[in-house]
Amino acid sequence: MGAFVLRAVISGILVAIIALVSRRSPGLGGLIASIPLVSTLGMIWLWNDSGDRELVANYVSAAFWYFLPTLPMFLLIPWMLRSGVSFWLSLGAGCGLTIILYLGMVALLPRIGINVSL
Repeated sequence: MGAFVLRAVISGILVAIIALVSRRSPGLGGLIASIPLVSTLGMIWLWNDSGDRELVANYVSAAFWYFLPTLPMFLLIPWMLRSGVSFWLSLGAGCGLTIILYLGMVALLPRIGINVSL
């Protein structure tokens, strides 16, 4: 349980740092957020727990394929905000689009021979 709490605290601190930096410099905050910190921490935690190369390799491959459907959200939300749409509606639309694209990716990947079983 202690390891879980430590991991949660470290991950939370990273998110808090990004939020603080973004207040002063949105560009720098975006840069820090774009670094795959959560994925990297996930790799480290999984490696420490398992030491299994194949398990970590499968995790990293899945993270790549599931990262792709998130990209349009980062275009849709700023476009909507700049068009005068409210923050919450823009965020909801971005998240909704991402969910739809995730579902599409889950359906597509097995058809093209890529296994990222859930």
